[in-house]
Amino acid sequence: MTDTVFIEGLQTEAVIGVYDWEKKIKQELIFDLVMSHDNRVPAATDDLSKTLDYEAISNYITAYCQEHVFELIETLAERLLESLMVKFALTEVELTLRKPGAVPTARTVGVKIKRSLN
Repeated sequence: MTDTVFIEGLQTEAVIGVYDWEKKIKQELIFDLVMSHDNRVPAATDDLSKTLDYEAISNYITAYCQEHVFELIETLAERLLESLMVKFALTEVELTLRKPGAVPTARTVGVKIKRSLN
């Protein structure tokens, strides 16, 4: 299957970081997701319930980031992706997580992970 559904540039905030000052503030995070999904059925039926609901997924990511505190973006990315795969029955996902304020001399830093049930 080569169909995908994607979310690009999802901005949210979270308490994340290893330094004491980071544990006292919310910092901006930016997510990109690419999710494998057979789009033939939703296209044929025009039925939202047959799709990957990107609004529901976006809202879930935002809520997850507000409810959990991690030191490392690697940990957040891994745990969030595991949770997304279960909650939304995803079979293959690539997640990019950026933390723009982490290094003053860089536009952004981040991680990219890809997980598959296969």
